[in-house]
Amino acid sequence: MDVKKIYMDADALLEGHFKLSSGNHSQFYLQSAKVLEDPKTAKLLADTLAKQIKESGLEIDTVCAPALGGLIAGFALATALDVRSIFAERVNGEMSIRRGFEIKPGEKVLMCEDIITTGGSAMEAAKVVEALGGEIVGVAALANRGFCHRQNSDITTKANCKLPQNIPFFALADFTFEMYAPDECPLCKDGSEAIKPGSRGN
Repeated sequence: MDVKKIYMDADALLEGHFKLSSGNHSQFYLQSAKVLEDPKTAKLLADTLAKQIKESGLEIDTVCAPALGGLIAGFALATALDVRSIFAERVNGEMSIRRGFEIKPGEKVLMCEDIITTGGSAMEAAKVVEALGGEIVGVAALANRGFCHRQNSDITTKANCKLPQNIPFFALADFTFEMYAPDECPLCKDGSEAIKPGSRGN
């Protein structure tokens, strides 16, 4: 499967000057919502990712996704794995699990994002799951920005990766774009203004 081509065909591999959720800047941005708006493509990606996870033998009860970005990917993956789907959302700036979702003690939970950069949002949501008694057994994403090692990839874990090293990380492809701290961003130094994806029609 050529995941990069799927993103390009959906006009979801954007080039410009972007402010990422981590606060860092990048010349490229993956807009997964454009890919996942096609249910057939969403199903294809989720089925392929689920196959990889099933082959690992990982036992999963529930898929949990941080809102908003991980919602569709999480639901599609849960459907492919035939398990429950829940999500975490920010309330007053902090991740929370609401809307009547309950987690049983020892429930095996797979965290799911559309894109994993450092994995910060996924792990923030994972802490909420663990506080409710759940056990995080793995992390999954459609694409990996190349800072964390995933299964079936030669990419090594970088210092800023926030995913635990004792659980598996599954993704369909690596997208290794440069990221810059705002005060070191060459695009900013050239006078360009960083756009937060979604804020100006992106």
